[in-house]
Amino acid sequence: MRIIADNTIPYLKGIAEPAAEVTYVDAKAFTPEQVRDADVLIVRSIDKCTLALLAGSRVKLITTATIGFDHIDTHYCAQNGISWTNAPGCNAASVAQYVLACLVTISLRTGSPLAGKTIGIVGVGHVGRLVENHCQAMGMRVLRNDPPRAAAEGAEGFVSLEQLAEEADVITLHVPFTKEGDYPTYHLADARFLQRLAKQPWLFNSCRGAVHDTEALLAAKRSGKVSELVLDCWENEPTINRELLAMTTLATPHIAGFSADGKANGTRACLQAIEQFFDVHFERLPQVQPPAPQDPLIDLNQWTSHRIEQAILHTFSPERVDRTLRADPEGFEWQRNHYAHPREFSAYQVLHATPEEAHCLRQLGFQLPDR
Repeated sequence: MRIIADNTIPYLKGIAEPAAEVTYVDAKAFTPEQVRDADVLIVRSIDKCTLALLAGSRVKLITTATIGFDHIDTHYCAQNGISWTNAPGCNAASVAQYVLACLVTISLRTGSPLAGKTIGIVGVGHVGRLVENHCQAMGMRVLRNDPPRAAAEGAEGFVSLEQLAEEADVITLHVPFTKEGDYPTYHLADARFLQRLAKQPWLFNSCRGAVHDTEALLAAKRSGKVSELVLDCWENEPTINRELLAMTTLATPHIAGFSADGKANGTRACLQAIEQFFDVHFERLPQVQPPAPQDPLIDLNQWTSHRIEQAILHTFSPERVDRTLRADPEGFEWQRNHYAHPREFSAYQVLHATPEEAHCLRQLGFQLPDR
């Protein structure tokens, strides 16, 4: 079996060998010549698997170590007998961690507690459910908008975008990117939606750049319809709008899902898909594990206030990533490729929590000593 793999996929090298011949290449080296004799491609979102790449190849399976799959021409694959798999949910905990860390950062900056705020979650799938859990743990009221789920499960428990726009203090987007079907999400956050915002909310996009309309978002910021803006995803990445960058509260280079745990999950999902498709076994698959965090113990007694918030920021601080992007927006893709993947909450043990703090921290996924 011949595998061509993106060389930036973590924890992959040496795992599929010797059951397969694996060539690790830079994204720019994904060429028709390179993949012509491959049986399998292991890719990420930057690797565009289109007719131009695949025509004339013997590729039978494309596996992407990502939730999204809009970089794969699924219509071409279906017409030409090429199977493909993605890794749904692999980085859900990472994105939820990112959202909560950004919420905490803005809360501490502005002196505005999260408890009691209403957050509107647009898209309540793998990521949205975890965001809901985290926000409820922090005492926030949650509004859920998910038309596909509402259609399948019934409207109870879900709200319209109109109600969400009227009531939410915070809005966070967690939808797949689609232009077709019953529920397209392209420019979902458009001028019409943004003009409906009644409470000058904090707005987050950590799903896909084209889910928001850049020009409409610029206008909403200028007019004050949006107060705090957090963007991890941008239209026309990696060439991002500099005016929009200047207007953000926190800006990051599409790394919300880039935890070490999420990366390991994505890599593992790709290898498991190959095992199943080709009926092979990779003995080294259990070795796909992220390294332990540098400081896995969090002692709450080092802080006198906002102890839970500080524990969250101990695992991931968006401000450092924000400063790097602002200093070098042209380095967007380099920063993604050389990102220091953080560990998720579950990799940390928290010491000296009060019973009330312990309840919240357990709900977020932190480890605590046995009672």
